[in-house]
Amino acid sequence: MTGRRERQITLRGTQVEKKENEQDSRTLQKKWDRTKSRLRAELGEDIFKSWFARVKLEGIKDSTAYFSVPTPFLKKWLRSHYNDRLLHCCNAEFGDVGQIEFRVRRPHDSSDVAIQQDAPRPSAGPETISVRQPDVGGGGDVATGYQDFEGSPLDRRLTFDGFVVGSSNRLVHAAATEIAECVGQSQMRYNPLFIHGSVGHGKTHLLNAIAWHARARQPHAQVLYLTAEWFMSRFVQALKSKAAVAFKESLRGIDLLLIDDMEFLQGPVIQQEFCHALNSLIDSGRQIVVAADRAPGKLERLDARMRSRLAGGLVAEVGTMDGDLRRKILEKCISDEQREDPNFIVPDTVIEFLASRLTEGGRELEGAIIRVRAVYRLTAEPITIERAEYIVRDLMSTSEPKRIKIDDILKIVSKHFGVNRSDLLSNRRNRSVVRPRQIGMYLAKKLTSRSLPEIGRRFGNRDHTTVLHAIRKVEQLMADDSGLKEEVELLKRMLRD
Repeated sequence: MTGRRERQITLRGTQVEKKENEQDSRTLQKKWDRTKSRLRAELGEDIFKSWFARVKLEGIKDSTAYFSVPTPFLKKWLRSHYNDRLLHCCNAEFGDVGQIEFRVRRPHDSSDVAIQQDAPRPSAGPETISVRQPDVGGGGDVATGYQDFEGSPLDRRLTFDGFVVGSSNRLVHAAATEIAECVGQSQMRYNPLFIHGSVGHGKTHLLNAIAWHARARQPHAQVLYLTAEWFMSRFVQALKSKAAVAFKESLRGIDLLLIDDMEFLQGPVIQQEFCHALNSLIDSGRQIVVAADRAPGKLERLDARMRSRLAGGLVAEVGTMDGDLRRKILEKCISDEQREDPNFIVPDTVIEFLASRLTEGGRELEGAIIRVRAVYRLTAEPITIERAEYIVRDLMSTSEPKRIKIDDILKIVSKHFGVNRSDLLSNRRNRSVVRPRQIGMYLAKKLTSRSLPEIGRRFGNRDHTTVLHAIRKVEQLMADDSGLKEEVELLKRMLRD
């Protein structure tokens, strides 16, 4: 009898303890939910989804908060970038938390599976670009076996459907579309594809669009999107952990590799290893797409072998946006805003005004419409040219054309054509000197406010008729020679940058 009573007491005690543990677990989860809300508010939705969606609180003991994550990379990234922020938010909810500890969950941890069903993964490596894709066909995650190879995050908004095509980007858009259609096929027509252009002209948009489209058509394709800085960071980590061989081997199984901001890749060891990976992928028929702010030959930080290899495929420029393309981008941004607010109307005169004054790039145009929409929503006042000018006045101040001096033109022309400045100002009549001198006079007329006599004086005390002849000669040559025209346009961009 006594034994039965003891067993009953023990059973009741166990049940009470179980209920208390369940209550503690629920309380802990509620506090963790509030902590995540704080992180989401402080960091923004995109960053929170990228880095904290798969973080799980395991428990708190002796002033230490224990968390689990699915990959070693995420563990290292959180520890190096968000440890203090997470510690601060935990203290606000849990009280006295002195430190944070992370562990890596097993690949088939049931808790990780549950989290994956409800939250995006932190990045877009070969394991998966994203848990959910935009509505472009295809879907679902694809396991590739690269459990620890995380890529740079992709933006769901940056698809081919959202890319506005104009005369300055039609070629590169066509090439990008064809590559996205052909991923996984044995024959690659343009490999590598090298995209270059100024900031804000759509290079990153095209890389994201290629990745999304390729995955929609070939769900099992191994697609990896990386920035150059991200690649350097991953490679340095691999060197420190003595896993460089495994790192390089994992790259060789990729079907489509997209590298953004190539101009930032530096360091002889990293460049050498990247060049080996590049050669291996191209030789095995895998597609490479690279984006940078200038053509391969202008990337002085890269060694000659890599510049040569990058220039060996199709090199396509995203050119400066003309007024028509800027107008189309503004109209698309307005159309996107009107899906939420059909009453948001921007008159054609305002669109024309913004297109003429905002000339830097697409991000500037998108930002202008976001501002105009915000002011309209808050004030309900009609959008006029005067009001639009006031709203985006700081953007216009940064888009004022650079003041170009004749000294700048002499410096750029002498460097580009390999002639001495003294030769440009001399009376030498060699063709190797005369042509650069004429182009310099042409640029001085087109890019400065100087008069013909003043330009003549600055180019070796020549009279205005000589300058006028040079301008007409260059214009005629440009009309007959598209190569020269492109060369002159390049000099203009170099002077404006």
